[in-house]
Amino acid sequence: MRDLGGALVRYALAALFVVAALFPLAWLAVAGFKAKTEVVATPFQFFPEVWRWDNYARMVSDEAFLRSLGVTFAGASLFAALTLVINALGAYAFARLEFAFKRTLWIIVIGTMFIPGIAIMLTSFIVVTQLGLLDSLAVLVIPGAASGLQVFFLRQFFLSVPAALEEAAQLDGAGPWRVFRHIFIPLSKGAFVVVAATSFLLFWNSYVWPVLTITDPALFPVQQYLATFRSERTTEAGLLMAGSTLAALPVVVLFLIFQRHIIRGVRLSGLK
Repeated sequence: MRDLGGALVRYALAALFVVAALFPLAWLAVAGFKAKTEVVATPFQFFPEVWRWDNYARMVSDEAFLRSLGVTFAGASLFAALTLVINALGAYAFARLEFAFKRTLWIIVIGTMFIPGIAIMLTSFIVVTQLGLLDSLAVLVIPGAASGLQVFFLRQFFLSVPAALEEAAQLDGAGPWRVFRHIFIPLSKGAFVVVAATSFLLFWNSYVWPVLTITDPALFPVQQYLATFRSERTTEAGLLMAGSTLAALPVVVLFLIFQRHIIRGVRLSGLK
């Protein structure tokens, strides 16, 4: 009887957690069907009085919105790929190679994890301005690709790879680059999915940095474009909710596709 009661409590807590996690997304999607005054109307009403499909229809037919989705998807894909390459190579060096000042450099890399991004945003803006990167996709992709957190994550995974595999390859004459390509990369798919997925999500949801560096409407990422509904079109709350729902769909689908790989990669990396 005690086991049954404990199981019921666990299921109830799990159900409560699921409802709490999904309620904001459900409300966002439903709010996209509301009139512009219903979204912020009081008292709160979850469902609209009249379901209006025109909000979603207008967003789907909005060329600027579709262009911003394309820019964001292309930038997020490039950012994820660049992040994966840079941080995987750095993590492999710190995990398996010996070189001068390794310990000191590792402390510096770890130290960057404790520096808030907002603290270096002004200096980063000055750097990209002097490099002439403003109003380009490069200014969104290149800064932030090297991440101390991602290096730490991948290093933890690489340290778990059996040394016997590496030693056997070295006995066959394989150098560090060959060992990395033929042993570490095939064994690291789960960890790589975690890095790529989190980097993709980070880029997709970025807002402050694009606002600082992008002024050309043709290059607006989706979050920056949606922000125009809160400034230029403050009364179009229904459109904003519909656009936010459509913008959230790609990352939700991404998580659903790769959730098993993400959970497996985190577990194998030794991080809880």
